[in-house]
Amino acid sequence: MKQITAEVTLKVRFSETDAMGVVWHGNYLKFFEDAREHFGQVHKMEYLDVYNNGFFTPIVKSEINHKAVVYYGQEVKVKARLIYCAAAKILFNYEVINLTTNEIAAIGSTMQVFMDASSRTLTLNKPDFYSKWENNQLWENV
Repeated sequence: MKQITAEVTLKVRFSETDAMGVVWHGNYLKFFEDAREHFGQVHKMEYLDVYNNGFFTPIVKSEINHKAVVYYGQEVKVKARLIYCAAAKILFNYEVINLTTNEIAAIGSTMQVFMDASSRTLTLNKPDFYSKWENNQLWENV
């Protein structure tokens, strides 16, 4: 399996927790989003690059497995791994690590597809700009 990675450290804000001070389960999707955005900055394929090439990349599937709690004020490291896919999809795997306890708090994945921004239709093939970007990346074999 070929992959490219990036990771970001986030401090849990009060607004991201429930009444018990625990990160609310839905906020892990936001953590994944933060990691994808950081990934794009690191690897020079940001959301605006996709949009400026005439595409959106909506998420069509997401999964989260919760493993351990994270509390208000703690920091997490979110690792995003782009997994190579021959189809016109963008596949990410994630790992959220509580930096206070060094426990894996959650693992998950997302699947995105390419949508033409003007016609709002799905594309069957990867856009050329994205294929060129992929071909220029240094993929790690795992």
